[in-house]
Amino acid sequence: MNPFYHFRALSDKTYDRILFFCGLFLLLTELYKQCFLYFIIDHGHYDWWFFPFQLCSLPMYLCLLLPAFKPGPKKTAVYTFLQDFNLLGGLAALIVSDGFRGIHWTLTLHGYVWHMLLVCIGLFVFCGGRSDLSRKGYLRTLPLFFLSCAAAFLINILAPGHGQADMFYISPYYPSTQPVFHEIALYIGIMPANLLYLLTVCVGAAILHALFCKASAWLHIPQYKSR
Repeated sequence: MNPFYHFRALSDKTYDRILFFCGLFLLLTELYKQCFLYFIIDHGHYDWWFFPFQLCSLPMYLCLLLPAFKPGPKKTAVYTFLQDFNLLGGLAALIVSDGFRGIHWTLTLHGYVWHMLLVCIGLFVFCGGRSDLSRKGYLRTLPLFFLSCAAAFLINILAPGHGQADMFYISPYYPSTQPVFHEIALYIGIMPANLLYLLTVCVGAAILHALFCKASAWLHIPQYKSR
């Protein structure tokens, strides 16, 4: 028996319920993080640097909203986004973990658990065959990505503190804090470097998408058909 049969055999309701509880777990742990930062670390002052709207924050919202989506291209695009972009974000954060290490051991643990769960969610979507592994399937994730980028940019501009927020690491006020792209921003300017960074994320997600497509054919994971 194909080992992935058990994932594909899950009903839509059960599948979405598992992802919903993943989103609920992320929400509860994020509430802990926000309260710890606000009351213990910052003594009643909110630090907009930690506002939960990074690329790796999106699964918390998307998993909670999934049960509200009706089966169709939009829902499949969300599945594919979780598989491509958020798995990429989880892997990148685990490889370069400076962003969540050092403040307090519980927040370090939170960061590792959070990003490992993102990887598991992406693999869960892939193993269940819910994503669209075609080229069009990847292209349908881009509107969600760029809408999220636009929302992140607005938060960066409108948040109090003039540059304190750095959602998606595309603040227009100072060079990127991401490795390599910080040096690029110093050389070619902040906005061009930010655009290059977002393009690189898209390319990375596209590479992951292509790898999943190859792996699906090799592992004989057929595309899921909702029932």
